[in-house]
Amino acid sequence: MFTACATFILIIAGALVTSNDAGLSIPDWPTSFGSFSVPPWHGGIQYEWSHRAIAGSIVLLTISIATWTFITERRRWMKWLGVAALGTVVTQAILGGLTVLLFQPPWVSSAHAAVAQTFFCIAVSIALFTGRRWIEEQPRAELDQRRPALFTLTLLSIFVLYVQLLLGAMFRHHGMSWWPHAVNASVVAMVLAWTAVRAISAYPQVEAVRRPAIAMLGLMVAQLCLGFLAFITRVMWGRDAAQPELPMVISTVVHVAVGALLLATTVVLAIQVWRHVPVAFEERVPGRGQNPVAA
Repeated sequence: MFTACATFILIIAGALVTSNDAGLSIPDWPTSFGSFSVPPWHGGIQYEWSHRAIAGSIVLLTISIATWTFITERRRWMKWLGVAALGTVVTQAILGGLTVLLFQPPWVSSAHAAVAQTFFCIAVSIALFTGRRWIEEQPRAELDQRRPALFTLTLLSIFVLYVQLLLGAMFRHHGMSWWPHAVNASVVAMVLAWTAVRAISAYPQVEAVRRPAIAMLGLMVAQLCLGFLAFITRVMWGRDAAQPELPMVISTVVHVAVGALLLATTVVLAIQVWRHVPVAFEERVPGRGQNPVAA
């Protein structure tokens, strides 16, 4: 859980770097002005160096988690999830370095943002899987015979959120106009609302499903409002600004942070649905009736 919280802080720090146009304040990597010591603490350097310092700490934490899970965990898939976390954070660090060395090409910067939130979701998942409730709880098997299945809707929700994440990152890094991000926001709203309403209405008795569904719905509404505020401050008010203004920075950073929480919450919902609401399908047996069987 500590690593997940630290990663969330890292995402905020990265959003501060982008929102303040501080990505090239330190022009080299992995050193800072040719040294590993702390550079002069002023201007955009404070945002960029803080971002690097937090990222380095998370790399060390992830190495510890991956080693611990590989040695002590009995669940084989958890061992490989720890390895996946380590691979993701290393990839993230390399993309961060390429962002600087290649002078912030939009596709590299956007990939950097997407991998960061992927790692955040992995860290949240590890916290969930190692929690006492997950280990001690007996899952309630509520067969889902509806079409599309709730699990399918959660996967679709994750997909449209990733598309939205990439579109927003491309816009922030000046690789795309704002309107694809705005148009896809309506798709995200419809899919997530459909998923949340289905989960809450069909399985109100399954707390592990109901709670993340409610949280996802609330975060989605907040994110839509923050997106509108970020559009006003960045596109309408800040279009001709000589440098990023405080309202634009605050609205954009909060928008990115809530977006990360929304994606992680949707991943948690998908995991809990997979555990508590297995998909039912019709297995045809010659000479017998059709009985729903858990997939």
